[in-house]
Amino acid sequence: MKRSTLVNWLIVLAVVVLAGLPLLFVEGEFGGADGIAAEQIAADHPDYQPWFAPLFEPSAEVASGLFALQAAIGAGVIGYYFGVARTKRRLSAQRIDQATPDTPVDDAR
Repeated sequence: MKRSTLVNWLIVLAVVVLAGLPLLFVEGEFGGADGIAAEQIAADHPDYQPWFAPLFEPSAEVASGLFALQAAIGAGVIGYYFGVARTKRRLSAQRIDQATPDTPVDDAR
């Protein structure tokens, strides 16, 4: 097995362990940070009035879908960035390899 393949599998294993580990130690349901914050505000300041109300309250399914969409867009942006960075690095290395001592490398591109 190649070293890079082994490293990739170790990374996958680490991600699975990091994602699954909290499931072993958390009792009950996962609560969102917004709910905990609202409870704390209500306990500390019972007369607090919100400044505005939300325009709409999505159902749990819609909220979950919007969160998944946000995560997918973020992953796409990060993947695009790494793809562009890798392509730039590869093209730069190719230009340097193709350059001879008689021809200068054009860095304007």
